[in-house]
Amino acid sequence: MSQGNHDQFRLGFLTAVEDAERGFVGGLLITNRFGRPLEFQCTAPVKPNRTQQILYGPTLKPYVLGELIGRTLLEKVGVKPHLVLVESADLLDLRNATSTAVAALAPLPTGKSPKADNRQLEKSSPNVIPFGGEEIEFHHSHGEDRNEIEKLAKLVPIDADLREPFERIREALVETIRLSMARPA
Repeated sequence: MSQGNHDQFRLGFLTAVEDAERGFVGGLLITNRFGRPLEFQCTAPVKPNRTQQILYGPTLKPYVLGELIGRTLLEKVGVKPHLVLVESADLLDLRNATSTAVAALAPLPTGKSPKADNRQLEKSSPNVIPFGGEEIEFHHSHGEDRNEIEKLAKLVPIDADLREPFERIREALVETIRLSMARPA
């Protein structure tokens, strides 16, 4: 890739927080390869009703987070990411609703910090590859994502803290919920 493509590389970070009263609120932060924000979008709260909870059962949370929140944010964002990172493999099914590659951060071994020099993860799946200072897992039904993600991995510094943007998103979402609750109805 040329230097111009390095500057244009965009990485998405998608997560959601759950508020007991309001439901799930999702956020998508698009950054450049150094973690600098390019765009941020968040959803209105999504709270499944009791009937939906019963009918969807254990598939409710992945449906709400992936189909309703994740897909909505990806459609809404103006700066399209080359790759969307999520914190949990439970959200990998979002990949079935978008043409953008989606990958989940591999869980940290107990007692380990997220720094690259401390990482000693076992490759539990052929869908797990190194990315920055982490290992990520892509959707098993989208093997074609491997080559694209491996190319993108070369653009991410090895010491990149890929967990930190999720903290920023959660903080922004909690603040958004707080502000919306403070507004008069």
